[in-house]
Amino acid sequence: MLTSRSHRSSGQRGISLLEVLVAIVILTIGLLGLAGLLGKVYLAEVESYQRAQALLVLNEMTERISANRAQAASYVAANPIGTGDSQPASCVGIAVGPDRDRCEWSNTLKGAAEQKASANIGAMVGARGCVTQVQAPDPTLGICTPGIYLVAVAWQGMHQTAAPAITCGQGQFGPDDTRRRVIASQIFVGLPACY
Repeated sequence: MLTSRSHRSSGQRGISLLEVLVAIVILTIGLLGLAGLLGKVYLAEVESYQRAQALLVLNEMTERISANRAQAASYVAANPIGTGDSQPASCVGIAVGPDRDRCEWSNTLKGAAEQKASANIGAMVGARGCVTQVQAPDPTLGICTPGIYLVAVAWQGMHQTAAPAITCGQGQFGPDDTRRRVIASQIFVGLPACY
């Protein structure tokens, strides 16, 4: 007589659908976290690039003023130079000196050094530069104070931070200035007659 035996499995065979769904949810959360991290890394990279560009542009103007110390006061401008100013795109017709230096600095701030499809892309977003006089030189014998000039570069950052204390570009990057970034350098112009 033949008897049929049924074999019942006491262990689990394969993965249940519930376990697959849990694994997919965990993987999705991990990938979303990675995408968020990559987005923050990209923003930090753009901020870093803009700061490096601003340092180069700031250094350019401080060197121009230092090379022309006798006319340092002529570099002071009432309005920011760069984005939104009335400087021409070509500075060829302007005489060498502070006016030409301001024109060339304006074009650098506007990103004219690098172009893509005839659009300037070689600078920070909305870059503006300011040269202000902090202290006027005084050649009076016994006083002999040097002229002090503040050169600043402002641009629009990618995220909000505290508004900078330096006023260059103030009010031109949003109502509360929390996206405005500024770096600055002071130049001391001594008086040769006082030495």
